[in-house]
Amino acid sequence: MPLEIRSPEDERSPIVISDEAADLNKLLNGTVCSRQGDEYEIRENIIDLLTDEPEPLTWVQSTNHWGLTAALYEEVWRERSLSILTGKDFPVEEEQKLFVKWLNMQPGDQYLDIGCSTGLYGRFIKSQLSDCVMVSLDFSSAMLKEARKRAAANNSSQYLLRADARHLPFFSATFDGLTMGGTLNELKDPLKVLYEARRIIKKEGVFYMMHLLKADTWYAKMLQNTTTLSGLSFWSIEESNHLFDRAGFKVTKQFDSGMVCFTRLVPA
Repeated sequence: MPLEIRSPEDERSPIVISDEAADLNKLLNGTVCSRQGDEYEIRENIIDLLTDEPEPLTWVQSTNHWGLTAALYEEVWRERSLSILTGKDFPVEEEQKLFVKWLNMQPGDQYLDIGCSTGLYGRFIKSQLSDCVMVSLDFSSAMLKEARKRAAANNSSQYLLRADARHLPFFSATFDGLTMGGTLNELKDPLKVLYEARRIIKKEGVFYMMHLLKADTWYAKMLQNTTTLSGLSFWSIEESNHLFDRAGFKVTKQFDSGMVCFTRLVPA
């Protein structure tokens, strides 16, 4: 199914992206443009909507642009991070069970992973629901290139967009489901991104969120105080739920373990 997005230059103007871009086993290069004529490049299936020079990045955000970070992200960090941060054995498969229970995936639905990194969530959703429309969005070309490679190896068709999550390139009420895994802690303006998420989700949609909490031990607090200098932010459950509430979301389910919080959000 072709994907319709909103022009970054004119919010009234659509851009239609051919479903060829989602077939990641066939490299696609070219351009797409809106009815107003603004044009964007497609490089190896990645639709690049960022035409301006990026603003200064935090150190954490900068590392996401490194090819080595992208190459090692899943095996070295993502596969182990939940066990490290929860303080117990917590394989990725455990988190995937929450997907199935909370996201309520339905055939033909449209899903967006905000801050997709190497596309772990998108591949899992497609493995469960092959006929859904899956969009994976990130601002890092390195991460998206790795996401394309991994999705192609799994025959996982999906659209890959390079864009700024503070200005999501979609019309209101586009998506049945949204996901975000760990990205919230890295954002400079998390409330702005949450407002945008609220705008593009359908009235009956579900937003699956995983983020990190403030530490409750002295040694972990010392470590977090160090990492905040690199651009990471942490909240208590009450503080993060207040963020969700301000953005127009309601918490329907929540599970926390150690420093990790999983939340099921719906539009309020």
